[in-house]
Amino acid sequence: MTRKVAVEDNLSAIKQVLTQRGFTVVSPESKENVMACIVTGMDSNLMDIQHTVTKAPVINADGMTPEQVVARIESLQ
Repeated sequence: MTRKVAVEDNLSAIKQVLTQRGFTVVSPESKENVMACIVTGMDSNLMDIQHTVTKAPVINADGMTPEQVVARIESLQ
């Protein structure tokens, strides 16, 4: 499985830890095949729009440390 993860731009600490652990970090808008998509939770579906852009798990990083996010991603492998 690819070790490519989509991460929102404002999650720089998580991006840094993922890169250090050997993951490739891309933008969620890149439409690349990723193993997970990391979001802040601020983009919750306020308008009830339901477009599926990825089949990868979406992880809400709100309240999580970068290490917790990495552990969650690694549990997917």
